[in-house]
Amino acid sequence: MRTIRIHVDEHLAPNAELSLPAQAGEHVARVLRLGEGAPLVLFNGDGYDYAAVITQVGKREVRARVGDRQAIANESPLPLTLAQGVARGEKMDLIVQKATELGVARIVPLLTERSEVRLDPTRAEKRLAHWRAVAASACEQSGRARLPEVLPTQALEAWLASLPQDGVLRLALLPEGSQSPRELAFGPAGGLLVVGPEGGLGERDVASLTSAGFAGLRLGPRILRTETAGLAALAALQALHGDI
Repeated sequence: MRTIRIHVDEHLAPNAELSLPAQAGEHVARVLRLGEGAPLVLFNGDGYDYAAVITQVGKREVRARVGDRQAIANESPLPLTLAQGVARGEKMDLIVQKATELGVARIVPLLTERSEVRLDPTRAEKRLAHWRAVAASACEQSGRARLPEVLPTQALEAWLASLPQDGVLRLALLPEGSQSPRELAFGPAGGLLVVGPEGGLGERDVASLTSAGFAGLRLGPRILRTETAGLAALAALQALHGDI
């Protein structure tokens, strides 16, 4: 029987009773047609899965009681941050979803020299909430009990200026890159991977990244679309240095 995992953005404790998020409650009651006594698994990103049972199915809410918790140890030993040039439309949703499934620890939406997407503050806030919801849904499906951090959209230069000197391996995906995934040596701090938007990274972007200590990473002889490139790189790095 399929395990129904639901992310809830609140504290969870054994014997507590709570209302499921509206969208999740509607899916449970209207689509899955689960009733009182049906089992669920809840998680809030603290690294645990919480067994739960439905206690009430109403027209406006579905309630559940929390049971025992179980530690989930399926996070990658290779902490990776994907700094992705914001892609148009549903491409960015795909990138956030699949990067989460591949075990990425952090996602940074970037505005770069060739970015075609422009977000005013209100729209940027809405997109951030949406991308965080996409990541949470991907955790539900993939079994992760810790959510990747999704940062607000920011300009490449501002992000580079904020980076600490913490030993993280700094990489930028470039067709002319000199490093291949097999040649890399990661420390405990993991790595940062920058991927350009449609059209790739511009000359000013590359100059800024080089000045900030980023090495060019190449994947092979073919040019990949932005929605493919970062995911392919994450999969390669996880296979060679992580847990795939």
